[in-house]
Amino acid sequence: MNAKHRKTLIAIFSRPTSASIPFVDIEALIKTLGGEISEREGSRIKIELKGEQWRCHRPHPGKEAKRYQVEEARELLERVGVMP
Repeated sequence: MNAKHRKTLIAIFSRPTSASIPFVDIEALIKTLGGEISEREGSRIKIELKGEQWRCHRPHPGKEAKRYQVEEARELLERVGVMP
């Protein structure tokens, strides 16, 4: 995991929940941790990491993840045992 991924991980776990994390950074972190991202219909994606799944939409028209998406990403990471 490089410094950018560590910074994203810390941002995901910071309180209050940030709404300024680019969604592509969250995707890159998941891929680095061994996760897979499957394209679905439209802006929908399915993220699988260590047997756990998270289904969501990519944010649009902006590129930043919404607060609830950051919280869902945090929950996924907690379920698989990833902490900053």
